[in-house]
Amino acid sequence: MFDISWGEFLVIGVVALVVIGPKELPGVIRAVGRAMGKVRTMAGEFRGQWDDAMRDAEMQNVAKDLNEFKDQATGLSTSTFDPIRREVQSVVEGVKTETAEATGVTASQEALNTISADAAAMEAEIRAGASDSFTAGPVLPADPAPEPEPEPPAPKKRAKKEAQA
Repeated sequence: MFDISWGEFLVIGVVALVVIGPKELPGVIRAVGRAMGKVRTMAGEFRGQWDDAMRDAEMQNVAKDLNEFKDQATGLSTSTFDPIRREVQSVVEGVKTETAEATGVTASQEALNTISADAAAMEAEIRAGASDSFTAGPVLPADPAPEPEPEPPAPKKRAKKEAQA
């Protein structure tokens, strides 16, 4: 840290010994050591706060860059895909209209027919014992409560007495 050699430390030690005296020198060295520890602690805290501030500044820059990228991507997708989306929707609506006119079935009737067919298929699966489409497990009937098992008969005391004799 400082550019001080061992010889210079020796000169400082001898001067301190002469000026302060041998009795008070250990207390002064202890006080200097505590002061250096406090300075190091404060420097570490300052460095930690500085690093946190730099990380926050970097994160703000990264967040700003990501927001700019997101805005560019959103603008690109909107300008590119919206006309295509509108075209596809118009084609689908046209086909639905043509189908409804040709068959005489409206969209609501078609949806109702689809739901009815799905419900009938589900009922048939349940009756056939197939798996339930919601739980992907077999449909099982509810189990009745199990009956308790009867207790075994108590051993007879006479038999034990006869066996011992």
